[in-house]
Amino acid sequence: MPSLANGLYEFGEFRLDAQKRTLQQGEDLVALTPKAFDTLLVLLESPGRVVEKDELMSAVWPDSFVEESNVTQTIFVLRKALGQTREQGYILTVPGRGYRFAGDVRPILRSASPELYPLPTSLATDPSPDRGERFGKRLLLLVCGVAVLLLAMVAGFRWLRPNPSSRGRVMLAVLPFQNLTGDPGQDYFSDGMTEEMISQLGNLDPQHLGVIARTSVMLYKSNPKPLDQVARELGVQYALEGSVRRDTQRLRITAQLIELKNQTHVWARNYDRSANDLIAVQQEITQAIADELKPTLDPIHVRNLAAHRAAAAQNAPEEAYDFYLKGRYFWSKRTGEGFQQAADNFQQAIAKDPSYARAYAGLADTYGLMSTWDSVPSNKFMPKARAAALRALSLDDSLAEAHASLALIAENYDYDWQTAEKEYRRAIQLDPGYATAHQWYAEYLSWQGRFDEALAESERARQLDPLSPIIATDHGSILYLARKYNQAIAQCRTVLDMDANFHRARGILIRSYVQAGKFPEALHETEYWTSERNLAGAWGWRAYVYGEWGRRAEAEHALAIFQKSFSNYPYDPRPTLLLAYIATGRKDEAIVLLQTIYAEHSPVVPTLKTDPVYDPLRGDARFQQLLARLLSGSVPAGH
Repeated sequence: MPSLANGLYEFGEFRLDAQKRTLQQGEDLVALTPKAFDTLLVLLESPGRVVEKDELMSAVWPDSFVEESNVTQTIFVLRKALGQTREQGYILTVPGRGYRFAGDVRPILRSASPELYPLPTSLATDPSPDRGERFGKRLLLLVCGVAVLLLAMVAGFRWLRPNPSSRGRVMLAVLPFQNLTGDPGQDYFSDGMTEEMISQLGNLDPQHLGVIARTSVMLYKSNPKPLDQVARELGVQYALEGSVRRDTQRLRITAQLIELKNQTHVWARNYDRSANDLIAVQQEITQAIADELKPTLDPIHVRNLAAHRAAAAQNAPEEAYDFYLKGRYFWSKRTGEGFQQAADNFQQAIAKDPSYARAYAGLADTYGLMSTWDSVPSNKFMPKARAAALRALSLDDSLAEAHASLALIAENYDYDWQTAEKEYRRAIQLDPGYATAHQWYAEYLSWQGRFDEALAESERARQLDPLSPIIATDHGSILYLARKYNQAIAQCRTVLDMDANFHRARGILIRSYVQAGKFPEALHETEYWTSERNLAGAWGWRAYVYGEWGRRAEAEHALAIFQKSFSNYPYDPRPTLLLAYIATGRKDEAIVLLQTIYAEHSPVVPTLKTDPVYDPLRGDARFQQLLARLLSGSVPAGH
């Protein structure tokens, strides 16, 4: 190795210590592989000179036969560590010859190291009698400084060692597995494979590995994009790609893990197995990726999870599992028809295996959302959702989905805020990567007026599912409830730019415009429903906007049309009618209607405390009575 291996070198904001084999950038240590460190040291000792490739290989790999590709890869790694991304910077390529270090290098030999801490001139020239005492004090300070430096070195060494408490969090996206059967009816299987890999990898070690949720990655199924764009849009460092082909006898799966910063294949494998081996293949892929990411993950957590998954898999018959995958496939469509198909498939999975906890959890998720997405009375499905969630937890208390569903029931149907928070916290504790639990918990917090916590929780959901329209919309809803109207407007506009048909975002946008006093903009948004969707509900929204705007005649006209159009409205018209009543000053009608929908567990009830739309009613004793019942967890009559 170079003759000045005892030296210190400074260049730019970097300092390399050859003896301690450390590279610092300011106060931070820069992690380098041993060969990258040796390569940098060779270049630093010959600044401005072209170091031939053969010379570099002899110095860094003295006892090994290596090819030029080893040098090229090491230089690439080194440039990345130094923040150099192009052929400009510290290390320049000399075509056909080698490399040259172009920075200003300041070598500081170890023997000259005391100059790094020069003594003040006064210490050598001060003739005063207490010079010795001051020298002692300064010597003590110097010793303390050295001690601090040693502690920093120890801390640096600990930082370089891969231990779970100090690692950064890596983000990974499981891109949609391709269905190579040519049969669209098998999409549920390839999508199910995607979702299962997200679930298994997301639970490997959530503290150190974050996995993007299903909603965001499935957008790339119909709209594939270059990997560098995926990395930017999702904020991930790794991607898992794959394909599946299944017939009655065989199962063929390909999978590859890609590091996105340089688009290199970290790991790849093909599986050709019996059609019954799907769960085993999923576990093998998960374990292989865990092995590749070992420096990042906590091995104890990975081992415990693998044991739990293996035990759970043994209790999942193939037919039941297939129905479960179909159920999740239809559940993710978030439509009335999709929910019904999901419920049917989850029930068939349970019929095949009455002890299949995940199928019960899926059924609880389905029934829990049917009331809010399809305007079905809560009394019809919420009790079924509760029964399914409780059955799932009696079979496997570690299912985060079941705990989150139970929390949703507690807040939306029971108004049991204490149980809801306990179950949300338990769900997040069991699966910190479950974006939906963070999303629903954030919504819960906003209804309680705990907006800082709500926004923080919503940000966690958005990090895990950055392209999800419902998570993004719920973030806008929290901003609206927190009376940050301009931010809510910007958030909802972003959602509608992605999907103009996402009605929930448009409803929150109209409310935000109204509360911000931007009535023409709010009225313009109602035109979307009139011209493109032809929904009778547009007249209800117009009545709300005109009423808040103070244009009473137009509000009354719109309200009359809306009331005559109930038979053409595919949803429950009463939440929109309530807005129109409040805006047109019909307080008595609004209170009576609110009392009715409170008794029926309407999903608009939990927002009574924080929704600004109810401000005109807050001085009414009847409203205050309803609010007190809600906050105390009083169960509505007929529950």
